[in-house]
Amino acid sequence: MVAADSERPNASGVSELLESRLSAAFRAPGIDHLSPRMFRRERSIPLRGSAAALCNNLSVLQLPARNLTHFGVVHGPSAQLLSAAPEGVPLAQRQLHAKEGAGVSPPLITQIHWCVLPFRVLLVLTSHRGIQMYESDGSVMVYWHALDAGDASLVQAVFAQGIAASGHYVCVGTWSGRVLVFDIPTKGPNIVLSEELARHQTPISDIATEPAQGQDCMADTVTADDSGLLCVWRSGPKFKLLTQIPGFGVPCSSVQLWQGTVAAGYGNGQVRLYEASTGSIHVQIDAHARAICALDLAPEVGKLLSAAEDTFIHIWKLSRSPEDGCIEVEHCHGECVPDTQLCGARFCDPSGSSFAVTGYDLAEILRFSSM
Repeated sequence: MVAADSERPNASGVSELLESRLSAAFRAPGIDHLSPRMFRRERSIPLRGSAAALCNNLSVLQLPARNLTHFGVVHGPSAQLLSAAPEGVPLAQRQLHAKEGAGVSPPLITQIHWCVLPFRVLLVLTSHRGIQMYESDGSVMVYWHALDAGDASLVQAVFAQGIAASGHYVCVGTWSGRVLVFDIPTKGPNIVLSEELARHQTPISDIATEPAQGQDCMADTVTADDSGLLCVWRSGPKFKLLTQIPGFGVPCSSVQLWQGTVAAGYGNGQVRLYEASTGSIHVQIDAHARAICALDLAPEVGKLLSAAEDTFIHIWKLSRSPEDGCIEVEHCHGECVPDTQLCGARFCDPSGSSFAVTGYDLAEILRFSSM
């Protein structure tokens, strides 16, 4: 287990003490030999096509009352929705397509994500044309927001990407760096664009949220962009920017938020943990040999999952030291999917006892469960 502070920062903002303490334990991607195996491979779920080579290309919604798990995967101009029983038997499949607008070619979908609100669940789909919101099973589209390409240059791609729910709001990132905040009613299609957050100058890559704890200063939303900049917000009728965490020349591809700690995965294979309220760095982990494609958190137990283009998935245990409040990190499990460019990974339950993985040109969703 490693606890790290942020004393004596170097040019990149990481303490020399922190780097030296982490280098031996968390340097190589094949570090699964440091920990006993905690997960085993389960029955895979077949896909009609492979997953597109997009970061965060897997969404999971668990339905305990019905003993089902929904999976969503993007492939080109369509998205596949699958329902599976606990043993991995696929029970239903549905395909969704991006709403077409002006143009000769079908628009490409960039992300699909279930947004769990206090009073309803929406399935949100983003593309090069706009933002589509469905009822949770994908049966009915309740809202459509077309992207305005007026500010884009002739060579700039227009798209939406990065989806998260915070309270009764759904936040969606765009190519311009703006984050669109939608106010969601308890039922029906009367969804309203309530605010646009304009602190990023490069395309949004990912957005993460966690339930607010009640304090006025508590961070509950973090947005990331292709420059590596992170913006930490407090949600509400008017979102309040609490702090900005500068980038260091590397894109941030995936981000998570847990108990006031920001976990960010980068294009150089690093995972960095920051204090959300101040932006100070707790830990830097050289977790992977290639770009990270997905992070996820199991909030009940503080497990962090990281997946990257180096074919590895790692699971880390996060905790706070009772003595000084510093974040402690323990490596729990490592898994290799040979010859596969991973592109999505998610826990399948809030306790982190199972997870699923997608890969480019892989016509199945891989499933793993605790031993």
